[in-house]
Amino acid sequence: MKSTILKTVLLLNILFIFNCKAQTTTDYINFYNTLVPKLNSIIPNKTQFYGQPFSNFYNELQSKNINIVGFIHDTKIKPSTKYYVIGLFFCDKGMLNIASENSYQYPWAKITFVNEIPNQIEDMVRQYNAQWNPTFTQFFANMKIEKIEFTGVKGYNVEDYSE
Repeated sequence: MKSTILKTVLLLNILFIFNCKAQTTTDYINFYNTLVPKLNSIIPNKTQFYGQPFSNFYNELQSKNINIVGFIHDTKIKPSTKYYVIGLFFCDKGMLNIASENSYQYPWAKITFVNEIPNQIEDMVRQYNAQWNPTFTQFFANMKIEKIEFTGVKGYNVEDYSE
């Protein structure tokens, strides 16, 4: 848990560096209210992606006009140095800051893979500052999904973190 929190803070700091646009609470609420219904349309059918390559899930996100902005990588069990999990973020640091400042939820997806993520992920994350790009799309494309979890999708001001 501590590792995940630290990685989330690192991602937020990295995204902050690349965000220059001023954003408001209204911008965040509008963003949230546009994104979450799209995510909620995937949630009931998420198990159809289990055992399938990540590219299938990614294509579903793209078909619903859901863009991945950044991500973190994590272990499946603690303590471990083997990465099996990625957390996908759909908004930039500015939006995440607004959510945090107002105690709002921010939606994200946690993907657990069947097999270990190759160790080169650490260098790639440093190289691209954990910002999602076509290199990561290709890197994860053939990795089989074990499980998908969504967080922060019950309302921007609802404290329930479950799906």
